[in-house]
Amino acid sequence: MKSGKWNYRVAAVLAAVLMLTGCGTAGNKPAAQATAAPTHEVSAASANAPAGTSEHRIVSTTVAITQIMDLLELDLVGIPKSVKTLPERYQDVTKVGNPMSPDMELVKSLKPTDVLSVTTLQYELEPVFKNAGIDGQFLNLTSLESMQAEITKLGEKYDRVEQAAAIVKDYDNKLKKIGEATAGKEQPTVLILLGVPGSYLVATEHSYIGDLVRLLGGENIAQGEKVEFLASNTEHLQKSNPDVILRAAHGMPEEVVKMFDEEFKKNDIWKHFKAVQNGRVYDLEEKLFGTTGNMLVGEALEALLPMLYP
Repeated sequence: MKSGKWNYRVAAVLAAVLMLTGCGTAGNKPAAQATAAPTHEVSAASANAPAGTSEHRIVSTTVAITQIMDLLELDLVGIPKSVKTLPERYQDVTKVGNPMSPDMELVKSLKPTDVLSVTTLQYELEPVFKNAGIDGQFLNLTSLESMQAEITKLGEKYDRVEQAAAIVKDYDNKLKKIGEATAGKEQPTVLILLGVPGSYLVATEHSYIGDLVRLLGGENIAQGEKVEFLASNTEHLQKSNPDVILRAAHGMPEEVVKMFDEEFKKNDIWKHFKAVQNGRVYDLEEKLFGTTGNMLVGEALEALLPMLYP
C-alpha cells in the first residue's frame, strides 16, 4: 500500500473528498434524506461590516470554523459558501466561495485582518494565500483535543476567554460521561472506510473519525501509521477481521452508500469479515461525521456509542 500507485490513489480520493465536501452537503442516512438549507446571495454591504472587535475583520473559510466563531460570539466579514445551515448570526455576511478554493479577490476586497482555514487544506491553500498577499491561519481540527486547543487560542486572541473555556469544559464533561459508559467493556476493533463516489480509503487513528473511535475506547485496525488515510487492501483488512465496520459517505452520500453496498455485495471477500457476518456494518451520517472536527462532536460520539457497544 506504500507504492506510487497507492499513494496516487490516496491523493486522488482525498482531493475528491475535499472537492465534494468543500461546499458542504446536507447530511444523509441511507433511509432518510435531509433537506438542504437555502444559501444566501453574496452581500456587498458586508465589506464594511464590523467584526468581533473594531481591530479584527475575520474571514472564516470553512463551516466548522464558522460554527466555532458563532459559539465564541464573534462577528465575521466573510464566510464559506455552503448548503449546510450556517449560524443565523452570519445570514447577511459575504460568502467567499467553497473552503478548498475561496475567491481570493473577494477575500481581499473585505480587507480582512484574519483569514482562517484548516490544516487539512493547508498544503493546497497556503501558496494560494501567499500569492494573494494574505497570511492565512490554519487551525488543527483533526481531533477533539486539537480542536479544544484551537478554541482556547481563539478565545485568548479575540477576548472570548470565558466563552472558549465553557465550550472546552462542555466537551470534557461529555468525555467523562462516555468514559463512565464504556468502563469495563471489551474494546471493539474497528475498520473505518471513507468513501466518495467511485472510491474509498481507510481512515487511521489520526483522522477525525478515527479520533472519535479512540475516544470511545475502540481500537482502529489501521495502527502505526503517520497519515490520516490509507488506500484500501481488502485482503489485508480481512486478516485484521474487525468487530465493527464504519462507512463514512461524503460528497454525495446516497450514491456513496450504494457504492459501498455494491462493493460489499460483489466483492466476495467481505462476506468473510466478522463484522459483516454479525451485522455490525454501519453507515455514518455525513452531517455528524465530517473530515474535520466540528461543533457536533458530542452528537457524533453519542451516535457512535451504540455502534461500538451494542
